[in-house]
Amino acid sequence: MNRTETDEAFFYPVKLLAGVLYPDDRVWTWTVNALSSLWGEPEEVSEPFPFSHTDYYAEIAPLLHRRFLSFSGLRDGGELPEWKLASCAVEERSRKPREVNIDPGYVNGARLVLGSTKDHSHRIYIRRGIKAEVTLRYRYGKWEPFDYTFPDFASGRYDPFLSRVRNRWISEMNTRRNTL
Repeated sequence: MNRTETDEAFFYPVKLLAGVLYPDDRVWTWTVNALSSLWGEPEEVSEPFPFSHTDYYAEIAPLLHRRFLSFSGLRDGGELPEWKLASCAVEERSRKPREVNIDPGYVNGARLVLGSTKDHSHRIYIRRGIKAEVTLRYRYGKWEPFDYTFPDFASGRYDPFLSRVRNRWISEMNTRRNTL
C-alpha cells in the first residue's frame, strides 16, 4: 500500500505478532517459513505451550501447541485486516482441512489486539470481513484480561513473551520519537 505524507500522520505504530496453533514441529517449521515470506524473519519467538483449552480446533489435530512470533520494525496497526487475510491464505495452503491456525495481531504499550474472521459482541468490524479484539490490556505494570479473554491468554502464561514484545515497541517508539 502506498503512503502519502498525509497518511504518515495517521500511522499507528505497533509490533506485529502472530499466535500459531500447530500439531508438530514439521507444521511449525512450514508455518514459520510461510509467515517469514510475508512479514520477514521473526524477531522474537516464544517457547511452545501445550494447548488444551478448547476442542474448537480439533479438526487440526487432537493435540496442539501454541507459539508466538513477533516481527521486526514498527508496523501500521491499520493493516490488521491484510495481516489476517494473508494468514488465512497460509492456513488454506497448509492442508484441507487446515493444519494450522494463525492469529495475527499487534502489541503496543497498552494492549494486545488480535484479528478475527469471527464476529462477537466484543469485536469491532474493521474492513474486508475482519474484526479486531482487544484481548489483553497492559495496566499497572502487568497484562490484564477481560471477561471475554480466551482462557489461555487470561492465564498469564504468555505474559513474558508479550512483555518482551512490548518492551521492543517502547524502545523502537523512543528511537522513532528521537529521530522525527
